[in-house]
Amino acid sequence: MGFLEERDLSDVPNIGEYYKGKTIFITGGSGFMGKVLLEKLLYSCSDLDRIYVLLRSKKGVKPEDRLATLYASECFSRLRKEKPGLFESKVFFIAGDCSEIGLGMSEEDRALIINRTHIVFHVAASVRFDDTLKVAARLNLRGTREVVELAKEIKNLEVLVHVSTSYANTNRETIDEVVYPPHANWRDTLEVCEKLDEETLKHLTPKYLGQLPNTYVFTKQLAEHVVYEQKGKLPVIIARPSIVISAVDEPIPGWIENFNGPIGILIASGKGILRSVYSDPDLSADYIPVDIAIKMFIAGAWLRGTKKLEATDEVEVYHCSSSHMATMTVGDIVDNGKAILREIPFDNVLWPGDGGVTKSRLDYNLRVLFLHLLPAILVDLVLRILGKKPMLFKIQRRIYTANIALHPYLTQQWKFLNNNLLALRDKIKLEDKNMFYYAMELVDQFEYFKTGAKAGKIYLLKEKLEDLPKAKAHFRRMVILDKTLKFAFYASIAWYVYSRDILFTAFNFIYNALIGL
Repeated sequence: MGFLEERDLSDVPNIGEYYKGKTIFITGGSGFMGKVLLEKLLYSCSDLDRIYVLLRSKKGVKPEDRLATLYASECFSRLRKEKPGLFESKVFFIAGDCSEIGLGMSEEDRALIINRTHIVFHVAASVRFDDTLKVAARLNLRGTREVVELAKEIKNLEVLVHVSTSYANTNRETIDEVVYPPHANWRDTLEVCEKLDEETLKHLTPKYLGQLPNTYVFTKQLAEHVVYEQKGKLPVIIARPSIVISAVDEPIPGWIENFNGPIGILIASGKGILRSVYSDPDLSADYIPVDIAIKMFIAGAWLRGTKKLEATDEVEVYHCSSSHMATMTVGDIVDNGKAILREIPFDNVLWPGDGGVTKSRLDYNLRVLFLHLLPAILVDLVLRILGKKPMLFKIQRRIYTANIALHPYLTQQWKFLNNNLLALRDKIKLEDKNMFYYAMELVDQFEYFKTGAKAGKIYLLKEKLEDLPKAKAHFRRMVILDKTLKFAFYASIAWYVYSRDILFTAFNFIYNALIGL
């Protein structure tokens, strides 16, 4: 029995009313999704009691200082402007670490969470594809176990939202909103990861992963079972976002703080350092704007939290994906990106964005050699001559490594069924639609990526829009240079062929061969 079935919601409080007076505990609050979740809760559910954010010391920076840095992010600019003082009065840090036993929390802080919390959002995860199995299991798997153990003790728990990934079951082509059988026993896997050394685990990892491409999706798939075991015991839901990219509207149109997904491709191409992508141009890219995913998290918590837990309750799974929509293909993203980058060029581009997509590994490697590596060596040589630090070859190596790591996601098509996601939004009450309704299919994809490119220019590259005329002038010069060099290159080849009588000799050879027949 789930809670997406027909329910009489007439007496159920709306989303804003439900969150009123609630205490929320968030892991991963300093990450991309975590920041947007925190901002949206504060902005749209301002009457909540308080939010506790689990923060660890990082690079010598204490949790309290990290919380101040967190609030200083542009992500909270709307909140600072429209609701000053709200963050300071509602948000508190809990010193801890998801990779540690007991989440690394003190006994006092643990008692605080147990006695006060109503809603838990477990967003923290290691999303690196190249993490060792030991590292990925410690955060993604053991961290989830520790959150679940904490949730079992929380006296007034109304809902635990576990954030997974749509790609947790990539050994299937069509993936439904269900928890599939585990690829391994999660307890045994944890025990092995904790007892064996890194070198031994390195040799065992391929056998563990099987058909899954990396340790990230493997550990996230097992983590779902840590949660699923609580079916009928804890009020839990599982959210599976696909590739989470820039916001449509909130907290800022186009808000982004990482180079993941299509926006990263646009920026790298726009800067002139990415001129070839190893992918299938006809592949339908599955991505989800961060604000749409966050609205789903909040609405999902509301629907689960307003239903009394029964032993027969299922664990509802939501695919935050765009498989049901006509989104852009990889080829469309690249082609439209070229048009966008002509209108909104980045500062000091190395070359105009004229890259392409290929699904041939040989073609890709040749393009990398001639369009990426050789120009990078030349640019770095010039930098050395000028007494500056070379950098482009190192960047190109990282781009190549990332493209190869992403190969399974750029060359294979999956269909993520998301009927639950659509059913959930139909449950949202009329008075909540302005704040929490999501409809990815209504988003103008070209304008969305245009806004995303502009936001990437501002928030990732730290460039100023007032410098756009200067950037456009530089871009035009680079286009002229590009066309001039191409003309010179092909003219040189034509002159070489003409001067050596190569064409005449070739035609003569063919003619004689035909006469001989």
